Amino acid sequence: MKMSKSQLGWSVLKHLGLSLCMLLAVATAQAQIAIESVTGSLQGGAEVVRIDLNAALKTEPAGFSIQSPARIALDFPDVVSSMGRSNIEINQGNLKSVSVVQAGNRTRVVLNLKQSTAYKTKIQGKSLLVMLESVIGAAPALATQVFAAPQSRDALPLRDVDFRRGDAASGRVIVSLPNNQVGVDIRQQGQTLVVEFMKTTLPEGLRRRLDVADFGTPVKTISTFQVGDRVRMVIEPQGDWAHSAYQSDEQFVVEIKPVKVDAAKLTQGVGYNGQKLSLNFQSIEIRSLLQVIADFTNFNVITSDSVAGTVTLRLQDVPWDQALDIIMQSKGLGMRKTGNVLWIAPKDEINSKEKLDLETSSALQGLEPLRTQSFQMNYTKATEVAAHLTTNSSPGTASARLLSARGSVIAEARTNQLFVTDIPSKLEQVQQLIVKLDIPARQVLIEARIVEASDTFGKSLGVKLGGADLRAQQGGDGGFSLGGNRVAFGNNYADAVATSGAGGTVGLSNNFVNLPAIGQNGYSPATFALSIFSSAANRFLNLELSALEADGKGKVVSSPRVVTADQIKALIEQGTELPYQVASASGATSIAFRKANLKLEVTPQITPEGNIILALDVNKDTVGQSTPAGFAINTKHIQTQVLVENGGTVVIGGIFEMTETNSETKVPLLGDLPGVGNLFKSRSKVANKTEMLVFITPKVVADKAAR
Repeated sequence: MKMSKSQLGWSVLKHLGLSLCMLLAVATAQAQIAIESVTGSLQGGAEVVRIDLNAALKTEPAGFSIQSPARIALDFPDVVSSMGRSNIEINQGNLKSVSVVQAGNRTRVVLNLKQSTAYKTKIQGKSLLVMLESVIGAAPALATQVFAAPQSRDALPLRDVDFRRGDAASGRVIVSLPNNQVGVDIRQQGQTLVVEFMKTTLPEGLRRRLDVADFGTPVKTISTFQVGDRVRMVIEPQGDWAHSAYQSDEQFVVEIKPVKVDAAKLTQGVGYNGQKLSLNFQSIEIRSLLQVIADFTNFNVITSDSVAGTVTLRLQDVPWDQALDIIMQSKGLGMRKTGNVLWIAPKDEINSKEKLDLETSSALQGLEPLRTQSFQMNYTKATEVAAHLTTNSSPGTASARLLSARGSVIAEARTNQLFVTDIPSKLEQVQQLIVKLDIPARQVLIEARIVEASDTFGKSLGVKLGGADLRAQQGGDGGFSLGGNRVAFGNNYADAVATSGAGGTVGLSNNFVNLPAIGQNGYSPATFALSIFSSAANRFLNLELSALEADGKGKVVSSPRVVTADQIKALIEQGTELPYQVASASGATSIAFRKANLKLEVTPQITPEGNIILALDVNKDTVGQSTPAGFAINTKHIQTQVLVENGGTVVIGGIFEMTETNSETKVPLLGDLPGVGNLFKSRSKVANKTEMLVFITPKVVADKAAR
């Protein structure tokens, strides 16, 4: 094919243009400044970081420093990196490593330090020198917290060391100081927290190791001991935790809180916890800004093609996760985190994709083949688990069906097995649920002591006074005649007993004062009798004193005990059933029975801290007095709910009764005479005390003992 002269000319010009463009590109590439190497050295006792480039810089790069973690960042505009790697390990002096990250036509050099320090930069030929100030003898930043400076030379003893559970499952170590001038040094060593109290001593009673793992906090143990002139406390937490400490007057508190891991958060902890950075850009593209943040962190960022636009911002010492959140909110962007990869896109695009994924997953479940798997129940009934799996959700309830729409379950009661048919993903969820449900219930031993004590005292004092005239029986006049009537002292003149002489026995039935002592506990009182007889006058005087004192003490202890599972009601009782007649409307009667029992009914609940909540119903009934309708029942009843520590004892209630009675019976006027009046009165005194106390002691049975 032949070309015309004009066509040949255009072809030559075209090739010449391409050649010129290529030459310009090569020249531009050769003129681009690049970082070739980064080294660290000691010069005159000072640390110097040398950054070698292929061409000299016109101006010193701008930079900023971060306190925690200690870093120095230098930004090189219109500079690229030709090192081939982004991280250089130094480990010399205060310098740990150097990171070189390129973002577009800008390169950032980050000096990772052991301790924060000031720096100076200097251009020396094709190199940039970064001089770090010395930090010899300086304490590590944030390594310790000092709360007070000791001002007393004498070592004072700590008063108390206590542990309590705080809000959100936090553990609080409370130390009572001798005064508010005690210096306290707190630092973290590995997985332990060390607290030292300066110029203090530790009493023998506080030199111990507290095991507080049962409180359900991150703290496992607290060890306190004496080290020289100070007291050292070692706190051993577990899991992910964060601590804070504060002092109020003479009380020092260390609080350890659990840190919940949230996979969706960029940094763990409360609020924003990323490393701080400073950003100052005018009309920078969102994609470039996101790349700058990605270079600063350890995350890989995938940006959607629909992310576009520019932003102007100025942020000074802001956590990088907060800065990223501010940027996304200003542009209506959303984020999804998977491992260390961040996908950033408009919120509508993220929502649409997630909706599509869910619809696709639901459609696939309808096409996925079913599989049948059997599950052996060991501690739980298969029928109960089957009910949980097939319960349908309804408005106002929290229950939901775990199986898919095509899933089914069969509970075989004889072998206590479940046969579940569903897609594999649902079978895996059923397996996880059964692992949590099919566990042995914890056992609780509840022991009650019902103590009834009585103290009774009774005393009675009385007198009988009488006389008789025996002259009629001796052949003389039988008394004094008053108008034909005989006068005699006593109840009945004819009841007098005759005697044959002065020393004979005289009856005491003729009593004109008859106030004897009262019997006690079914026994008659003791008596002392005295008769004065005159043979010349044929008259006698009778005096009988009676007295009785009774003192009694008694104690009845009933101790029912029962073992039951956690949150399962238990009942134990012992007693007598008493019959009584019941009349019907037709007039017919029948026999019914009523219990007079000692009964303990209890429902325990074990708390996460290891304590026990008891719902108690205690009865102590006894057979009372007999009535025409049957026997009465003396009832003592307590119903309550208490919180008791494992193995502890609590008094849930008691009834105390006291009865005191003083009585006096006397002859009017004569009983009031001084001295002699005691022959004309009877006195009694009763003092009874009864008391009932109910003690409850719950104890969690060890797993081996329960099995």
